[in-house]
Amino acid sequence: MKSYLKHYIDGAWVDSEGGTRHAVIDPSTEQPVSEITLGTQADVDKAVAAAKKAFASFSQTSVAERVALLERVIEEYKARIPDLAAATSEEMGAPIGFAQAAQVPAGLGYFLGTLKALQEFDFSEQVGKNRVVHEPLGVVAMITPWNWPLNQICAKVAPALAVGDTMILKPSEEAPGCAVILAEIMDKAGVPAGVFNLVNGDGPGVGAALSTHKDVDMVSFTGSTRAGIAVATAAAATVKRVHQELGGKAPNLVLQGADLATVLPPTVSGVLANSGQSCIAPTRLLVHSSQVADATAVVKTMMEATKVDAASVMGAHIGPVVNKAQFEKIQDLIQSAIDEGATLVTGGTGRPDGRNAGFFVKPTLLADVTPDMRIYREETFGPVATISSYDDAEQAIEMANDTVYGLSAAISGDPAEAAKIAPKLRAGLVTINAWAGGGGTPFGGYKQSGNGREGGKYGLVDFMELKTIVGEPA
Repeated sequence: MKSYLKHYIDGAWVDSEGGTRHAVIDPSTEQPVSEITLGTQADVDKAVAAAKKAFASFSQTSVAERVALLERVIEEYKARIPDLAAATSEEMGAPIGFAQAAQVPAGLGYFLGTLKALQEFDFSEQVGKNRVVHEPLGVVAMITPWNWPLNQICAKVAPALAVGDTMILKPSEEAPGCAVILAEIMDKAGVPAGVFNLVNGDGPGVGAALSTHKDVDMVSFTGSTRAGIAVATAAAATVKRVHQELGGKAPNLVLQGADLATVLPPTVSGVLANSGQSCIAPTRLLVHSSQVADATAVVKTMMEATKVDAASVMGAHIGPVVNKAQFEKIQDLIQSAIDEGATLVTGGTGRPDGRNAGFFVKPTLLADVTPDMRIYREETFGPVATISSYDDAEQAIEMANDTVYGLSAAISGDPAEAAKIAPKLRAGLVTINAWAGGGGTPFGGYKQSGNGREGGKYGLVDFMELKTIVGEPA
């Protein structure tokens, strides 16, 4: 079992002041795979003080210096890809092949995209006789989830480094190993002491301490809407900026007359990838009533062709979900749909293939799902798709938007027709015959899916302050 018992604060690995040990469970075996120390208020205070001190000098570095720093981080990241993939696979259950091909490259992609954006960004703009400048924001607390751990960590760390902020990262206690390795990467790349700090912990402990801390200027949080509300409430007393990417319940609007065998696999694959543990998974299929039977057959075939196996096994399968609580939540939602009148097409409750250990979920399809059912509205975060019918395009758009979330939406069908509908969908990301976003574009949601953006130049802007300077000499 790997031990990550120290925090990385002010350029050094230090013992916790009063923290407690926490075992990280391998979801494939339900056995401990690593351990961390859950930090304390004292640990947070120390990390924030280091970041505040470092900000005075790091905020004054040149763009060229920060470009060089990002380039060094990128090279060190590439050298640790095998280690990052192994940690991600063992702790959150991504199959090792998927961790190598998707999870780890996603984090690298944010560093590469941020580097390009930094090299092209104009930090100063003349407005009449006045000048408007973008400046570093300050000390940023980063609270990140377990489902795409490196993706969400790097989406915050990269732009903060790029613009001259200092930071304290609290990764998920479910998948902390890759964050520890990232701290090692930062150290080896020569990130100045205090600029990047890592304090492991849980939400009620370290997360709450960061959210309320008077010397934290911004909290960047990715996670559930419920937790995001708690972070925003805690941060309100100090009027710090709160930057959030929260939950989702993405529709997959299947256009009438679509070639289902062609357009459904690219979008429905988003329900299966990462065992459904993606906030942009397009789980709610909205299908014209004339094509429900055909769409059901196509998706049923996809679900039944999807193999489930341990994360340590190399291959094109899905792994377990992250923990027992998540497993039980998915089981409860599937059963609630059946109890409320949905038709179980394939999959269902219980582990697949007679397994008696591991948090494995059967790829599941439910038909005849209506908007009054829990599974239509609650984020499932598992390999579970639902099919609901509509009668005309206006009703389909209304159903797609009938959610408190607005992170993403997919459209399956003729691209020209889909392009006409895309502006009518209330979501931060709309994909046509696909489910994932594009590099360098802003990522974030409408409504209760959040209020910030990450990625490319848009991510840089959200980690900076704007200043107007009046009266400078010509």
